[in-house]
Amino acid sequence: MVGISTLGIGSGLKLDEILDKLTSAEKQVLTPISKQQSAATAKLSAYGSLKTAIQSFQTANSKLQESGLYTQTSATSSTTAFSADSGGSAIPGKYTISVTQLAQSQTLTSAAKSDLKLPLGSDADSRTLKIRMEDGKEHSITLSKDQTSLSALRDSINKANAGISASLIRVSDKEYRLSLTATETGTGHAVKGIEVTGDDTLQDFIGYDAAVTTKGLTQNVAAQNALLSINNVSIESSSNVITDAVEGVTLKLNDQTSGTQTLSITSDNSKAKTAITDWVNAYNSLQDTMSNLTKYTPVDAGQDQDTKNGALLGDGTLRIIQTQLKGILANGSGSATFKTLTQAGITTDPQNGKLRLDADKLSNAISATPDAVRDIFTGDGKTTGVATGLGTGLAAMLNSKGVLQGATDSISKKLNALTDQYNNASKKIDNTIARYKSQFTHLDTMLNALNNTSTYLTTQFENMQNSNNK
Repeated sequence: MVGISTLGIGSGLKLDEILDKLTSAEKQVLTPISKQQSAATAKLSAYGSLKTAIQSFQTANSKLQESGLYTQTSATSSTTAFSADSGGSAIPGKYTISVTQLAQSQTLTSAAKSDLKLPLGSDADSRTLKIRMEDGKEHSITLSKDQTSLSALRDSINKANAGISASLIRVSDKEYRLSLTATETGTGHAVKGIEVTGDDTLQDFIGYDAAVTTKGLTQNVAAQNALLSINNVSIESSSNVITDAVEGVTLKLNDQTSGTQTLSITSDNSKAKTAITDWVNAYNSLQDTMSNLTKYTPVDAGQDQDTKNGALLGDGTLRIIQTQLKGILANGSGSATFKTLTQAGITTDPQNGKLRLDADKLSNAISATPDAVRDIFTGDGKTTGVATGLGTGLAAMLNSKGVLQGATDSISKKLNALTDQYNNASKKIDNTIARYKSQFTHLDTMLNALNNTSTYLTTQFENMQNSNNK
């Protein structure tokens, strides 16, 4: 309060101390509201932590819903001439592969010129450059008389996205050639013809016909397809990346092979094991979060219990979530072979509710019966299966109309109401203290005036008495 330290100067009373005590007494009304605000804020933060933990578990659980996870394969090549990626869906087996030819792109090259900027066409205002490809596609490029130099032709062709890329090759200190290369490998993507209409001079420089030897561009590199055999079956491909020769396998050809080489497709359980391990860890992390949020810590008499306990101790929403999770884990199997997670090496610790993973047992189960492990988690993908059931349950929990969002909205509404209550009470206290101060100031002024009058009268009486004594 401005000027509160001056109270009492006039009266000699300790009005400033009295006002401070009155202020403290009035503000006691705010204490229970403040405690409720702190509790509500802690609860809101706790719901946020719970949501984050559930989302992390949901991410780990979604991986187990992928049916292809449990029958993953890996591809191994016996040579660097080709590499392979099974994508996890290939059927295990061995293949003999021989690569006799790699696919390559066609390259055409112009005659050498000494000036990059000098126009190579006629004085005509416009001409059309038409490019025809072996696959039947055609592209037309309109050129002005200023767009017939080496550099201008390069830029115009590249902007056209015509299936070829243009570049300039420096062949000596003063000479350059225009080089055109098909953007894709294989004979089907080669240039069949290039024709210029409206400019015979430019036609003589850049014209091309695959069937006839004429003036213009020269083919330096012929387009060719990749040639290989898989298990003695001949295969021709326009690309060095072959995705359909072996089902589920992508082959990338790097070089020709010397004789036949081997491609091995083997079962790979590591991805499933890793995903299940991550799932167990995410579930246990969720359990740790819920345990911390509901912990109870005994305190000595007189201490504030709320500062020791978890923010969601006794919370109904959290209990609902815990009950749903336990129910799905106990009854979610969709496997005809495995009825419980225990058979896959996953058990529940009765002391803390966490999952325990027997890595060896899980490895043996996946190796021996991957379909059974898959079914216990995915089931029919709709209503049965642990991961499927959890996926549905977790989505419902995190839904905008789910129990967690409902609880969060409720506590947020309560916190807003408490804020309004606190602000109203604080404003009322400020008004009361302002009234007290006004009254104290008036009292101080009045007593100061009375003291001054008393002093004056006393002085007058003393002066009169002294006068009478003379």
